[in-house]
Amino acid sequence: MSSETGADMVRAHARAVADAVLYEGYLLYPYRANSRKNQSRWQFGVLGPQGAAADGLGEDSELRAQFLLEGTDTTTLTLALRFLQLQQRAVHDSDGQVRAELRVDGRSRLGWDEAVEQELSFGPITLADNIFRAEIHGGTETEEIPAADGTHAGQLVRTRQPLTGLVEVTVHPAGDYRRISISVRNTGRPAADKDEAIARSFIGAHLIAETGSGAFVSLLDPPPDAVTAVEDCTQHRCFPVLAGPEGTRNLLLISPIILYDHPEIAEQSDGPLFDSTEIDEILTLRVLTLTDDEKSQARATDPRAAQLIDRCEAMTPEQMQQLHGVLRSPVAEPPRVLPDPAADLPWWDPSVDEAVRPDADMIMVAGVPIAKDSHVRLRPSRRADAQDLFYAGRTARVAAVHEDVDGQVHIAVVVEDDPAAEMHEWYGRYLYFAPDEVEPLDGAPS
Repeated sequence: MSSETGADMVRAHARAVADAVLYEGYLLYPYRANSRKNQSRWQFGVLGPQGAAADGLGEDSELRAQFLLEGTDTTTLTLALRFLQLQQRAVHDSDGQVRAELRVDGRSRLGWDEAVEQELSFGPITLADNIFRAEIHGGTETEEIPAADGTHAGQLVRTRQPLTGLVEVTVHPAGDYRRISISVRNTGRPAADKDEAIARSFIGAHLIAETGSGAFVSLLDPPPDAVTAVEDCTQHRCFPVLAGPEGTRNLLLISPIILYDHPEIAEQSDGPLFDSTEIDEILTLRVLTLTDDEKSQARATDPRAAQLIDRCEAMTPEQMQQLHGVLRSPVAEPPRVLPDPAADLPWWDPSVDEAVRPDADMIMVAGVPIAKDSHVRLRPSRRADAQDLFYAGRTARVAAVHEDVDGQVHIAVVVEDDPAAEMHEWYGRYLYFAPDEVEPLDGAPS
């Protein structure tokens, strides 16, 4: 693989996440145009025109980010400012009158606020102060609506307002690093009302920064010598995270929502479904319950809604199963072997509580590790009561290994030949035995 091809793959990885950010809140679900959800769609990264926030008509006009960069005087920086531009789609009938909905030959056309993707690139630039203008032209486009017999049935008129802004970059030394400050500001004239304010806003605004010969510093997990400089970095309505695959440091996503370093699209999302996360499954099932009329209305609302419905209807059982997701352990540490000789903290210490993981902890019995899903034979003895004795000699599957505040270990099991075992496990009603009351059946570890 050539280095250029590898770099393109890294960029594509970062842009897949950036696209999910770009459309966050735009169309999570194919709602119809008259749905209450669609009365307030624009949620993140909205930079309103001047004075919109103070007048209660829109959002703050600016985002500001600071981050650290390892580099030299020859290091360059390239910025991509990405956002949505609102496009108002109006429906006119054959007489030129504006209609909320126009049905022609059984197909609906609806008035709707669409969005047009915009991207402005600046650079490569050296690590020096710079100011760039961000300008997007407005315009009007007309699309004819013909009837089946070829006559004029109406028009779709799409209108976009012009957008103007400034991107300002300043650079300051910060020990062995450079502190880069970036601000994006909407400089459009004040709006008269909320509709005009959102029409002249930068929607879903974010930046992708790329360095050619330097390396960005993680703000979440900085190296020891950068901790103080990172703490001095301030953010306003955005947060910079390392982008691209794990291990790369040449891309930075300045996101309007909080993310972790090297964010990824869920691998279960085959193509752009909803918000590219594991919520896709339940929303897909919900789409499939829509009536034909509801689907028709949603398709007429927005092209992305139509694409979502088409993908959901064409989904195979295998693709649907893939959306079910996977279980991931939230901890990377190896399982504890109980009793834990290093646990010298009092039981009420919060860190002790955080270390408890009954589904991962284990206990050694006769040299064999016993943990969740181990198989054992029950040998009730020292604390056996009449009920315990009923299970003597029976085989069981371990559900969890618990340690109480006194340091005693208890093994939770489900008896394998119990007809109600599945129900007991579903409710979490386990039988508990001491380590010396179980006989390992899985053999000694290799």
